[in-house]
This record gives sequence, structure tokens and C-alpha cells, in this order.
Amino acid sequence: MVVSAVITGDRNTVGPATGRVDPLGDPFLRTRFAIPSRPATFLPRGRLTRHLAEGLRTPLTMVNGSAGAGKTLLVADWTASLDRPVTWLTVEAEAQRPGMFWAYFLQALSASGTPLSDRVRRPADPGRVSRTMLSEIAEDLVGRDPAPVVVLDEFDRVSASEVAEQLEFVLQHAGSGLRLVLVTRNEPMFSLHRYRAAGTLTEIRDAELAMTPEEAAALLELHGLSLPADAVRALVDRTRGWAAGLRLCALAAQQSPEPDLYLKEFEADHSAVADFLLAEVLRRQPPATQDLLLRASVLDRFCPDLVDGLTHRTDAGPILAELHRDNAFVEQLGQGWYRLHPLFGEILQTHLRVRHPGLEPDLHRSAAQWLRRRGTLPEVLAHGAAAADWDFTAAALVDDLAIGQFFTGLRSAELNELFSRMGPEATGPATELVRAARDLAHSDLDQGVAHLQHAEARLAGEEGEEGDPAAARLSCAFLETLAARLTGSPARAEQAAETADGVRPEVPAHLLAKHPELSALLLTHLGSARLWAGHYEDARAALSEAADCPGGVLTVGPREESLGHLALLDYLDGWPGRAEHKALAALTERERFSLPQPSGCGIARLVLAAVAVDRHELGRAQALLDEAGEQGLDTQDPVEAAGRAIATARLHLARGDACAAMESAAPALSTAVASPWADSLGRLVTSTVQLAEGRSETAAEGVRHLPDGRPAWAVEAARIQLAAGRADEAIDLLDSLAADGRSGPAVTVRAALVRARAAHGAGDSETARRLVAQALVLARSERLRRPFLDAGRWIRPLLVGAPLRPLAAGWLLPAPAPGGGPVAAPRPAPLVVEELSEREHDVLRRLAQMMSTQEIAADLYLSVNTVKTHLKSLYRKLGVNRRSEAVRRARELRLL
Repeated sequence: MVVSAVITGDRNTVGPATGRVDPLGDPFLRTRFAIPSRPATFLPRGRLTRHLAEGLRTPLTMVNGSAGAGKTLLVADWTASLDRPVTWLTVEAEAQRPGMFWAYFLQALSASGTPLSDRVRRPADPGRVSRTMLSEIAEDLVGRDPAPVVVLDEFDRVSASEVAEQLEFVLQHAGSGLRLVLVTRNEPMFSLHRYRAAGTLTEIRDAELAMTPEEAAALLELHGLSLPADAVRALVDRTRGWAAGLRLCALAAQQSPEPDLYLKEFEADHSAVADFLLAEVLRRQPPATQDLLLRASVLDRFCPDLVDGLTHRTDAGPILAELHRDNAFVEQLGQGWYRLHPLFGEILQTHLRVRHPGLEPDLHRSAAQWLRRRGTLPEVLAHGAAAADWDFTAAALVDDLAIGQFFTGLRSAELNELFSRMGPEATGPATELVRAARDLAHSDLDQGVAHLQHAEARLAGEEGEEGDPAAARLSCAFLETLAARLTGSPARAEQAAETADGVRPEVPAHLLAKHPELSALLLTHLGSARLWAGHYEDARAALSEAADCPGGVLTVGPREESLGHLALLDYLDGWPGRAEHKALAALTERERFSLPQPSGCGIARLVLAAVAVDRHELGRAQALLDEAGEQGLDTQDPVEAAGRAIATARLHLARGDACAAMESAAPALSTAVASPWADSLGRLVTSTVQLAEGRSETAAEGVRHLPDGRPAWAVEAARIQLAAGRADEAIDLLDSLAADGRSGPAVTVRAALVRARAAHGAGDSETARRLVAQALVLARSERLRRPFLDAGRWIRPLLVGAPLRPLAAGWLLPAPAPGGGPVAAPRPAPLVVEELSEREHDVLRRLAQMMSTQEIAADLYLSVNTVKTHLKSLYRKLGVNRRSEAVRRARELRLL
């Protein structure tokens, strides 16, 4: 075809823009001017088309996203609704030559019904255009109303800065007469910073193009597929909302006999997704970049230095930056770090195994070594485990002083799962320490102690080995303290703690500061071992220090456990109110950090159960014991086992079940030494049962010489001696108690009642009445009802008599009715642990209206799980376990 013969003074242009061939003489490809059609399963995305509509107010709009992000169809769908001319041009490779680009640009305008005037000449040279022609185009567009919308699809194919500069010149000088939309995979070579600063740029980028779970669900429905909301969210997480990935998955699922299962478990590397990413992303890269991506695929995140280490090159920085700019499924995390799109990473790993068999473990090992020098422990462990280099991996954990994380509940499940893959071939001291920690964390004492002994032997023989021997020895001493606690070996615990104190100065200070949980746990184990041995003040000192440990969420576990043990100490000293306060504080310690409740706080529930028995709240005591059981209370721990024995035995005694009480009072434990207070408890329960069976002499002999001289046990022994007819011995026991003020009201109330009974038996009614009055005053503030119920029949006439009845009315006896008759005594309401939140008040009010959990959730616009969380919290704060009890208790406290 002959090019127009109208030659102007500019040799780079030819006749009016009416020809049908490009500067090379080839026919224009009309398909490049066609707006892409949308498939039947296309999902309109209103939030994005509304954003594009806003772009009509700015001269430049950029839709920048990765391959398959849905850019082209999004813009095509938007243009279909416009009431103004739309010019569409799909850019191809020849756009690198300015003459070819502008020839197609002008032909696109003409094909869309927006031709320029005859004065605008077409470029004659495919490789260049004149500034005159560009000025004529701009001048011809000025003032057009409505301004034509020109969409340049696949603009990322334009890599010549000259074309971008020319286009920017026309856009700038066309004024309001042109609206340019660039659809691209990378950042165009425009002065975008100027447009952003001036507010004349509308942008839609990859993050906004990502489909939301709601959009993904709608897309699946268009393909005849339906998934639960959580499954859709999981699919969106895995695909990062990538539109092409979701559509390819949906198409493949349609061919599967089990579509739902396919969408949950599909293998990205054996799917149409893999074909798309390999063709559109990987194979478009140079061989060196392909190799870089394959090696980086073993990493969850990476920086240039790390990738250079894996590739043995030095150019990862610019390559990664370019891949990110090109939206080549390399995501920027900030601070110089990147990650691969999850599906792309899965596919690359498969191809790595095919192209370079056996290389993957070496890459993981190199990554682990690089990361270890930077102190990123979780990633070090993950890569070390992936390389199956267990000696290195265990040493990294131990040298970081992170062995305590097996016991904090924060990362314990993750560490257990990771090291569960460790085989027996790893035999270094660090691997033995890790095995010991795993076993002791699961209360496997035999295996744990055996591995600990192996670790100690290897540490003694490998002083010169690589690693941090001080960190290993401190970790060993910590585990030794735990083993001593669990085996009831207080001397061994003291020795291990002394060893830890000697090693600690050799450990780098930054590691000790990084892992405060290790010291907190060690103090907790030492305090528990001391408590078992009956070294009460030393135990209280260690436990108090652990309970006050800083460290926030890292030391939650030892703080709550120490508080539980301190609560038990207060209970043994006869201070139920203090014990309750500390036990409740232990239960709320994790809630402060929104952490789930583990088994470690079971001892706190046992203390609360024992306090509930003293207050004759037997239903609450049983519920707390049941909760402790549901929490998986570790009965291998001797202190916790004894705590359960106290609470359970006393509950059975309160219910009159003597046989069950005797069975509960003596837990089957194998410990190095016996606990004096646990042994005393067993003897007291046995004697109480014998007394009930009429064997008073045997009962009295059984408590004559208790191994523990605690005032609480001495008072119990005195009560048994008195009931057996040995009043003098009973009073002698009470007189021998030191008046040091350490014994709480639970001890002094019972002591006063024993003396009162002795006085009553001796005919001294006045003294008996005075002592009972004293006991009532002390007991009322603590709501201690059980001592009076256990006192026997002799006390009833005194309580209902005129002098004492006002002291007992309303909490121990029924309060007088207005007309003079008795009324039922109200149950004593426990203190609220802490104020209810506003949302908890909302839930409580709806509980009182008999609304179901689902109804409350709908009424408050909350999820059912959120309502359940609020219910659990307000139950704890009100000290109840059921809905009806919560409503009743709230009314007693005037919260409703």
C-alpha cells in the first residue's frame, strides 16, 4: 500500500492520519484496538470501578499489578459504563520504537471514533517522531469535552524512556482534553512523584487489586462452587487474593469429583496455576534471575545479602528491586526484606528439586547459618530443621538460652512439633538437652532425667567444643531444677539453683535480658521444691521474686504458677481471702495478654476450691475441681497433687463421704522425700474418718506427733484430741502455738471453737459463748461457715441464742424476717475479681433476658465466638460457672 503522498516539511511525518498501514507498511492490527470482552464468570468489582471513576478527575490513572491480577478486565468493565469516547490500545513489543507507538496511538483514536484533525500527521519513520507532531497532537486534544479516555494496556512492554517522555509531554500539554489510563505490571517511566505531589494521579496497585474474601466467595459462586467462610479465607490467604489464581483454582475444581476438597488441598505445583506462573513470570526472566528465584524459594523472607549468600553472587539487590517493580510476585516487606507470593514459592520449590536435586538441604543449611549470625532464632530453627541438621539446630536453641520456651506456652507447641522430627542419630549435648526439655515438659520423668544425665556427661567431656558452654550449663541447671521439683528432691533443686547462680555471670547479659522466662521459671521450680519440703519462708521468697519478674508476656507462665503457689501458702497459713486474691490474680494473668489458659494455672483453681469448701460453697468447689481436671492438671507435680488432695478430701468430708476422703488424701506419688504438710494432711483426714467411725483413741494417737508443726494442722489435731476426750492435750496443743500473727482467720477461728468446746464441756458457758462470739466476728469477713458446721451439735444452741444470733444472722444463720419469722439465708456473694467491662455488662443484661448465645451475638453485632469469650470472662469475674448463676450473682451484687 502506498503511503499518503502529502509530504510536509517534516520528513518524519506523512499526510493526514487516515492511512491503514503502520510506518513499516504493514496493516494495523485491529485486535489491538478492541476492548477485551468479559467472560461469563467475570466478577464486577464495584469498589474498584468506583475508584476508577474518581480517576476521571485526574489526567493520569495507573492500574499497576502483577500478571493475572485482573487489571485488564477491571478497566474494560469500567469503560463499558462510561458516557464518553474510550480509546483502547494494547501495547506490543514494537512500542520500543517511537514512530510505531505513535502511529498505533493515532490509529487507536481514529478507530474509537475520536480522530484528530487533518493537520496531525502520522509518523513516517518507525524509529522516531518529531516534537512538532507531538505538539500538534497535544494542541488538537486541548479543550475537548468530554475528554477522550485513552487506555494503554500492557504498558509495561514500553521500556524505552523516550516513548514515556513523549507520552508525558502530550499528557501535560493536552490539559483537560485527555484522560490517560496506564495498565501495567511495573512502574512506568513517568515522573509519578510530581503527579502524586500535585494530586493529579489516581492509582490502583496490587494490594487493592487483591480479591477480598467476599469477592472470592462471589467468584467461586459464579463457577458453581460454594465454600464455608473460613475455607474461603484460607484460600484467599494462600493465593493472596490473586484473581487469576482464584479463577484457575475454580476452573480446576469444577473438573474435580470433590471440588471443596480440591480447593482446600490443591497442590500448586501440579495445577494450571503452576503453568500460568511459569509461563508468565519465571520463563520471562533471564536464566540468572530464574536461578536466583529458585534458590530464594526455600526462604520465607529474604534480603539481598541473604540471597547473595545462597547464589554466591553480589547482584541480588538490584535484581530483587526490579522484580518487585515489575510485580513479578516478589513482595516487599520493608527494611530491605522481600518474600515470594506463596503459590509462586511452592511452584519454585518443586522446580528447584527437579533442576537441582539434593540442593535444597544445602540451601536451608546456608540460610540457617547466615540467619544465626543475625540472631533471628525462629527462622534459624526452621531452616536448620529443614536441613535435618539437628546438632546445629539444637545448639542454636540452647546457645540462644531459649530452652525455657518449651515451658512458657507461647512457642512450646511449635518447638515440640519442630523437634519431634529429630532422629536418634543426633547425640550432641544440645540435642540431649532439647530431648530432656521435651520429655520434662510432658512430665515424662524417666526419659527426661535420662536425657538430662546424658547431656551433663557430654557437657563435662566437651568443654572445648563449638558453641556456648555457659548457656548450655545454665540450661542444664534450669532443667535439673525442674526435674528436682517434679521428683520431690529439694536438696537437688537447691544444688541446681546454686549451679545456675555460679554460671549466670558467664552468660552474655543480652541473652539473659532477652530470655527473662528462664530465670523466672527456675525460681518457680525452686520455690515449688522448697514448698514441698516445708521450707515455707524460703519458698515464699523464691516464689515472690518469680511473681514479680518483669518480661511481660514472656514470663506470664511462671508468674501465674508462682501466684498459684503463693496462694497455696496463704491457704496453709489460714488466710483464705489472701489465698483467693492471689489465685484469682493467677487466673487473670494470661487474660491480660489475651492468651489461652493452660494447665499451669490448675493449682490456683485447687486453692479456690479449698477456699470454697471452707465457705461451704460445695457446688462451686466441685466445679472448680472439675475445671482443674479439664485443664489437664499435671498430677506428676507433687505440690499440685497435694493441693488436689487437700481440696478433694475436704470436699468429701464436708459431704460426709469418709471413704472417698481417705482415698483422696493420699495421692500415689513417688518422691525422693516426703512432704511434711502433705503427710500431716493425710494423717488428719485419716484420724477424722476414724473419729467418725467411733475409733476415737486410734484417731487421737494418729495425730499426736505430726511431721509438720504448722498452726493449721496443730489446731486440727487439737480438735480431734478434744473430740476423743483428751481435753488437756487439746488445750496444750493450742497453748503451744506461737502468737506471731502469721496465722490467719481460718486458723484462729478453728482454734477459738476448739477452746469454746472445751469450755462448754467443762461447764463454763460464759467463756464458751465469748469464744464463739470471737470466732463469729473473725469468720464473718472471710465468710467461713465450714468451721461452725464441723464443730458439732453443741454449738447450735449458742448460735441461735439471743447474745450470738445477730452475729450469725444473714450469713451463717437465716436472717430474721420483718415479721419476726426466719427467712432463708442468702448465699454469700464473692467479691468481683475486677470490674465488668461495658461489653460484658451488655452481654450480662441479655443473659438476664434469657437470650441464647446466638441471639446475643446478633443483637450486639458480634460473632458467636466473641460472645463466648465475654461469657467466659464475666463468669470468672462473678465466680460462677453457669448462666443462671451469673444472673443470680449479678442481682445479688446489684449489677442488674
